[in-house]
Amino acid sequence: MAYSLFKRLLFRPAIAGLWRPWVEGEENVPAVGPALMASNHISAGDTVMLPAMIRRRMVFPAKSEAFHGKDIKSRVVAWFLKAVGMHPMDRSGGRASAESLAEVSEVLGQGDLLGIYPEGTRSPDGRLYKGKTGVARLALASGAPVIPVAMINSQLVKGPFGIPLMRKPGIRIGRPLDFSEYRGRDNDREVLRWITDRVMAAIVELSGQEYVDVYGTSVKSGNFTPEQLAAKVQARPGIGARKPPIEVPGPASQG
Repeated sequence: MAYSLFKRLLFRPAIAGLWRPWVEGEENVPAVGPALMASNHISAGDTVMLPAMIRRRMVFPAKSEAFHGKDIKSRVVAWFLKAVGMHPMDRSGGRASAESLAEVSEVLGQGDLLGIYPEGTRSPDGRLYKGKTGVARLALASGAPVIPVAMINSQLVKGPFGIPLMRKPGIRIGRPLDFSEYRGRDNDREVLRWITDRVMAAIVELSGQEYVDVYGTSVKSGNFTPEQLAAKVQARPGIGARKPPIEVPGPASQG
C-alpha cells in the first residue's frame, strides 16, 4: 500500500514533472512473473527514476547499513526505504553477502521485478565497467529472465534552489535474456562469467557507453592510472569468449 501511494501520488508525478524522462521498450517487461532488471548505474537518481517510470512494482537492493541507523534521521531513512520497496543487501563480501543475496532472491520467488546493478557501484566517469557475477547467480538460481536496461543522461545537476535535475534523461529497456539452459550451474565460473558478459554486452548496446574491462570498485579505489584504464577499453564485454557447452542429461538422468 505504501509503495503504491508513494509511487503514484509522489514519485512518478514529481519525477515526470522535474526531469521529464522518456521510456523506450517497456513492452519488453513481462506483465507478470519474476524478472531481473539489470541496469547500468551513472547517477544516484537511477534507483528512483527507473521504478517510478515503469508500470510494475520493482524492488532494488540497498546497502544494509542504511536500514540499521539508531538516530531519528537514520530511522526515517530506513522507514522510507522499506516503504518504497528497497531491500537490505550486505556488500561486505564472503558468507554475509552470499546469504544476503539469497534473501534478495526471495523477491523473484514472489514473482516480482528485482533491480540490480551488475557493476556493483556507480560508474566513476560515465563509462560502463565489468559486471560482477551476482546477476548471473540470481538468474540461474531463480530461472528468471534478465532484462537489460540503459539509463541515459541521468547525471544529476544542481538546478534552481538546489533542486537536483537531469538533462533529457531516458530509460531504454531491451529484450529479455533467457539463460534457463544453464539452470543449476550457478557454481560454474565459466558459465557465470559468460552470462554476466552477455548481460553487460546488451547494456552496452542499449546505452552506447564505452566499456572498460575492469571493476568500477577497483577504479574508485585508485588501483588504475588513466593510461592503464585506456588499455582496458574494449568494444564489448567477453570478446573472444566461447559459449559454454550445454550439459545434456545422460540416460540415467532421463529416467
